[in-house]
Amino acid sequence: MHYYFFGAIIAILLVWSVGSYIVVRSVEKPSYTVVEEKEGYEIREYKAYIAAETTVTGNLKEATNQGFRIIADYIFGNNTKKESISMTTPVLESQADDTSEKISMTTPVLERSDADTKRTISFILPSSYTLETLPTPNNSAVQLVEVQARKVAALKFTWYATEDRVNAKKSELLELLARDQKVIIGDIETARYNPPLSMPLLLRNEILVPIE
Repeated sequence: MHYYFFGAIIAILLVWSVGSYIVVRSVEKPSYTVVEEKEGYEIREYKAYIAAETTVTGNLKEATNQGFRIIADYIFGNNTKKESISMTTPVLESQADDTSEKISMTTPVLERSDADTKRTISFILPSSYTLETLPTPNNSAVQLVEVQARKVAALKFTWYATEDRVNAKKSELLELLARDQKVIIGDIETARYNPPLSMPLLLRNEILVPIE
């Protein structure tokens, strides 16, 4: 009896793991090249891409959920062509008031988490589109922007991306960049690659910081 029970648990965990892996693997991601491996993080060069973004308010969880719904509505057909656009990954979050640009690299990142915190939530759109071929959002809260090619420092972490955990990882990356005398030239972003209900141990999260 116990063998059947443990066998069922193992089978469920295996299916959960494989499903979590396959879902992310099959979704398009932005193209980049790792140009340097540093202690604790890596430096990447990203090609240009187009993103659909919206600005919302709230703590990290509230803002991400709200922003996701707004942009998902656009890619699922609420646009001038009534066209569905393939999902990509990751979903990006950054504070919309440039706070991250002004933080000293040796200072812990203490983001506000009240209802007035403005955040930009972004979906990276499939590379097959251009700004000219993308359908126009019907909702004016969704903006299409072209992100230029850039160099980014990336710190990876797994498990759930709670606000406290994200802040701790931002502080960690900023300290590493200060150690290596890297110059930050843009907003700190949180990237989440996995859909809901993915296995926590297989979650892929990243802190991304544009650098010179």
